[in-house]
Amino acid sequence: MKLYADTTGRRTRQLLSDVLVLLWVATWAYAGRRVHDTVEQLRGPADSITSAGRSVNGSLSGAGEQAAQLPLVGDQLRSWLDSAAGSGTTLAQAGTSMSGTVDQLALALGWTVALVPSLLVLGVWLFVRGRFVRNALTSQRYLDASEDLDLFALRAMTTQPVRALAAVSDDPAGAWRRRDRDVIRRLALLELRDEGLRPPPGV
Repeated sequence: MKLYADTTGRRTRQLLSDVLVLLWVATWAYAGRRVHDTVEQLRGPADSITSAGRSVNGSLSGAGEQAAQLPLVGDQLRSWLDSAAGSGTTLAQAGTSMSGTVDQLALALGWTVALVPSLLVLGVWLFVRGRFVRNALTSQRYLDASEDLDLFALRAMTTQPVRALAAVSDDPAGAWRRRDRDVIRRLALLELRDEGLRPPPGV
C-alpha cells in the first residue's frame, strides 16, 4: 500500500496535512477535556446538598436515639425525630441524583466537543488519503515501462488544464495520435506529477 507520494512536493504536503490533522484532533481533545472539567465543577453544590442531607439524617437519628431514653415522651419524640431524619435522606438522595446528572452532562458535552470537529476533519482527511491510495495503486499497475506512458498522456489531455497542455504542445491530441514520444512523455509526466508518482526508470 502506498500511503505517501513519490514526488517530494506532494509527499511534503501529505506529511504536513498529517501533522495538522493530529494537531487539530489534539486541540479538540484538550478542549473537550476542559469542557468536561468545567461542567464537573457544577457538582460542588450537589455534593454539598448530599453532605448536608447525610449530616441532617445522622444528627436527627442520633437525637432520636437519645430522646428514646426520656420517660413518657421518649418514644413519641424519637418517632418524630426519625421522621424528620427521613427528610435528610431525601435531601441526600436528591444531591446524589444531581451529581449523577452533572457527571453525565459533563461526559456528553466533553465527548461532543472533542469528537464532532475531529471526526469532520478526519472524514475529509481519510477520503482524500483513501482516494490517493486507490489512484496510486491503480496507476502503479500501468506504470511498468515507457510504453505505459500512453495511458497517462491520454488522461492528462482529459484532466489537465488547457494552459498546462499548451505548454507541452500546440496540438497535444495530434501529437498523441502521431505517437510523438517526446510529447507523450511530457504529457504523462504532468499526470504522474499530479498523482505523486515517479515515471518508470529511463523515462
